[in-house]
Amino acid sequence: MDTRDLRGRVEGSKDAFLEELKEFLRMSSVSAREGDDADFRGCAEWVRQKLEEAGAEARLMETQGHPVVYAEIGEGDRTLLSYGHYDVQPPEPLEQWESNPFEPTVRGGSLFARGVADDKGDVMSRIQALRLYREEVGPLPFKLKFFIEGEEEVGSPNLAPFVRANGELLRADACLWEGSMKDEAGRPMVFCGTKGMAYVELRARGASHDLHSMYGGIAPNPAWRLVQALRTIKDENGEITVDGLMELAEPPSEGDLEALKNIPFDDAALRESWGVDHLDRNLTGEAALREYLLKPTANIAGIHSGYAGPGSKTIVPSEAYVKMDFRLVKGQSPGPVVALIREHLEKRGFDDVEVVDLHGVEAAKTPVDSPVVRTAIEAWEGVGAEAVVYPTVGGSGPTSLIATELGIPTIMTGAVANAGSRIHAPNESVKLDDYFEAISYFAGFFGRFAS
Repeated sequence: MDTRDLRGRVEGSKDAFLEELKEFLRMSSVSAREGDDADFRGCAEWVRQKLEEAGAEARLMETQGHPVVYAEIGEGDRTLLSYGHYDVQPPEPLEQWESNPFEPTVRGGSLFARGVADDKGDVMSRIQALRLYREEVGPLPFKLKFFIEGEEEVGSPNLAPFVRANGELLRADACLWEGSMKDEAGRPMVFCGTKGMAYVELRARGASHDLHSMYGGIAPNPAWRLVQALRTIKDENGEITVDGLMELAEPPSEGDLEALKNIPFDDAALRESWGVDHLDRNLTGEAALREYLLKPTANIAGIHSGYAGPGSKTIVPSEAYVKMDFRLVKGQSPGPVVALIREHLEKRGFDDVEVVDLHGVEAAKTPVDSPVVRTAIEAWEGVGAEAVVYPTVGGSGPTSLIATELGIPTIMTGAVANAGSRIHAPNESVKLDDYFEAISYFAGFFGRFAS
């Protein structure tokens, strides 16, 4: 199916498509805020109505938190599942926005609003693509299921029980997770997986209260204790040294390694955008890309102890803690990894350092040569673009609930967002041309998936 035939229809409907998206973006569905259930239910109901207008049978399904919007349409032997979320990040700091985050504003060919890139633009482009396909091509020759939650931005606390309770309902041959983006050169990226994560806090304690630092030579100092424990987790070369952790990691496939060769990676541009003169361990090129995409990490996300305010306050702190996220690859599960961290520290005499398991998700992986990846590539060719396939991304998410637990090949594609979209930051935006292209793209994807 050549979606160039559909692009003319998108071109003629731009104003209507844009106004519909703006209506969605005006709903301040910030999941991090409490006491906002009425607004959330209204937003979920709005999405449900839009799916029904597109021809689907849609309903709200209750969870312990915000409702899930579920919809089905089409008939045939094959089934495609589409995941997204209607909640957004808090807009703060408000003073850094150039316009009201919940009053969508067009400037310089881009649309600015909270949630436009993550994930309302992606959700709306798929619904509009469904409507476009049915109006211009006809009935869907396969079953399409929409699964849109309202708590992704707070860690999807109710997603796992929902998926496990509704596994058969969600069963599909492939899944489109929330959308991907375009890179710095404007190339659409197709992501075939996510890393897992073990998010922990290490805690060390000393005296029952802070002490005058004159006791610094004899009082136990939890800050130093924590520093000493951290030294055993990574060596001076940046390699993870937790006993047994790296041995769990499955090696990358030949397809993964081949995909790396086709990924344009400009480490100089990355350094410039970060404002640094080198990457960690002076990594460059394919070695940096392999480290980023295919290897586990042990990252210090935050560390705190004692006094760090203005002026002078000389104390021996009574406690110290550090938050760490371990990004994991296939073969490494968060529960066993946390157990390995505890055992590793205990063996080295740090049994007094508490390891608190805060959160964990499994890694998810779809082979780069799977049929759904090929469909995504061909759909991009249909709108005149050449996609770059990534074997995985460096980040984590609940993708594994679908890809690993239900065994459904899952990818991220769509590219409503771009490298400069400022996701989660003030002045979040998407380029209007990318948004309208995504509508054509998803309509073309539907046509190719049918065959």
